[in-house]
Amino acid sequence: MERPRRGSDPEKLPAVPEDIDVTVLPKPVLAELKSLSPGLSLFLMQHLACALNAIDAGDFELGLAHARAARTRGARIATVRETCGIAAYQCEEWAEALSELRTYTRLTGSPEHLPVMADCERGLGRPERALTLARSQDVGRLDVEGRIEMRIVAAGARRDLGQIEAAVTTLECKELTSKSTAPWSARLRYAYADMLLAAGRAKEAREWFVKAALVDADDLTDAADRAMAIDV
Repeated sequence: MERPRRGSDPEKLPAVPEDIDVTVLPKPVLAELKSLSPGLSLFLMQHLACALNAIDAGDFELGLAHARAARTRGARIATVRETCGIAAYQCEEWAEALSELRTYTRLTGSPEHLPVMADCERGLGRPERALTLARSQDVGRLDVEGRIEMRIVAAGARRDLGQIEAAVTTLECKELTSKSTAPWSARLRYAYADMLLAAGRAKEAREWFVKAALVDADDLTDAADRAMAIDV
């Protein structure tokens, strides 16, 4: 039986199923949480596991509710703040997501969520701040997927500002013609095709939607449908 934080209302906390399997959490997270007091450790593991399950199932509101519950007693735990940030982002709670991921970044020093943070700035109607994050030196510490995601976000920010040609140029990088079939390749080509279409370059856009579809083995995008919809 979980014990709520002193002064909190247990009726406002989302229910934890009796059969919740906390081993769905990554092993490093479990190891970190097990170093806490038993009651706190169990409380955080249960709510974080529920949050992870809900997010995986696409129930982002429930995921956020469990993440917030974990935050009531684990606000100093980086994994808790990260989970809150990711869940809030999925719920388009831009300000909360940005605040949580900023805290996670400060606690860990990891730049991994910079693209998401930049996209939150776009969601808040601040594309200029998104571009500032995209120019951060820490972007160079991201892996290839993270750098591509940041390019996509930066291109979106350019589009928000009405700078369509600059958005197209932002996506023109060596990875665009890479032979990689990783998910980031499909996302990059799709974003490029979409931006070309916005720039009025329909024939080129169709070609790149086709190229995106060819590497989108998991059907993560509707690139094939978008290509067929363009009549040139």
